[in-house]
Amino acid sequence: MDEKPPSAFSVKIAQTEAERQAAQRLRYRVFVQELGGGGDMVDHLGGLEVDRFDAHADHLLLSDTASQEVVGVYRLMRSDQARAAGQFYSADEYDLSVLLNSGRNLLELGRSCLHPDYRGGMAMYHLWNALADYIAQHDIHVLFGVASFHGTDIAKLAAPLSVLHHRYLAPQDLRVKTLPDAFQSMDIIPSADLEVRAAMRAVPALIKAYLRLGGFVGEGAYIDHAFNTTDVCLILDTARMNERQARLYRGASG
Repeated sequence: MDEKPPSAFSVKIAQTEAERQAAQRLRYRVFVQELGGGGDMVDHLGGLEVDRFDAHADHLLLSDTASQEVVGVYRLMRSDQARAAGQFYSADEYDLSVLLNSGRNLLELGRSCLHPDYRGGMAMYHLWNALADYIAQHDIHVLFGVASFHGTDIAKLAAPLSVLHHRYLAPQDLRVKTLPDAFQSMDIIPSADLEVRAAMRAVPALIKAYLRLGGFVGEGAYIDHAFNTTDVCLILDTARMNERQARLYRGASG
């Protein structure tokens, strides 16, 4: 597909049930049809990937202005929304106490995906610029959320998980940890034995993007059999970003 100019996209927060379902429809295409995921509330008849947190979160929608089709989504959940939902989504996988007790304004990022035809171009840039505005509007201090490797075979993921553990483990004040009954160590291959470049090539692009912005990973991975993924928790402290990195989160253009 030809690359679209920046003016070909619009971004907004979903305001109606129909707009929220547009996000869930794209998620179904990516997470269920493409990646083989599932879940108790997935609506296969309607083609919607749904869970109980959707009703409490904000849904950031990227649309192609020519077709009006939603081609990218982010689910955003602030601390007040998580309280209404009873918890953050990530709390089913990670002990978030270190963040919850920090007194800082938190934003959980989740269910991020792009339509296959819009990957590798400007689409994610527009989503992130809109995310920057949202972060500034709500005075967010810490971003976090689970991000996934496709598949649940730890042996195949040993190198990329190990390089994340050795090079990007969060400092103690941000270090969430996989829940004890589901803890999967990422310290699999000793640092000295890693082929770092090869290991980093196996890290998904979205995870690498957060790492380039100064992000960290929590301790331990979580194997999500329902979604056929192995999850890591990404944490990004806006105060730790340098000036060049922080421009994205202030909505800088150019």
